[in-house]
Amino acid sequence: MAKKKTDADAAAEEAAEAAEGDAWDAGDAGDAGDAGDAGTEEQTEEIAANATGAEGSGGGGEAQPGQIQQRITVDDSGVSACYANFCRVSSTPEELILDLGLNTTPFASGDITVPISQRVILNHITAKRLLSLLSATLQRHEQAFGVVETDVRRRVRPQG
Repeated sequence: MAKKKTDADAAAEEAAEAAEGDAWDAGDAGDAGDAGDAGTEEQTEEIAANATGAEGSGGGGEAQPGQIQQRITVDDSGVSACYANFCRVSSTPEELILDLGLNTTPFASGDITVPISQRVILNHITAKRLLSLLSATLQRHEQAFGVVETDVRRRVRPQG
């Protein structure tokens, strides 16, 4: 019989994944154009989650006493992709809320209404892991292609 996953187990699992390093390959998962083709593709990883919630065991690849061995398979066959150029982040003591939408008039002035197409709700542990993974991915991108400019006025070249 399978053990029911508790919040403590989930937290320990996430802490171990964070200590494991770059567990998520954002370069492969970030291609929204391939989302329809990637439905049958599965990604598998081995992780060791420390049952006490400590971040790392200091050992090698073998499971230590008190650790849970897991094999995680990602099934993205039911995923739907959307493009977003607008993001709003809010937070509660328990959760971080990430709203994503498409601003079709980024250069317009005055009041603009941006429809939110996706809302992602994360616990703060997962949000911190996501922050670390996004940071590492952006650093690799900037090393390969140059600095990403976030100020749209500096990115746009005047026509004329």
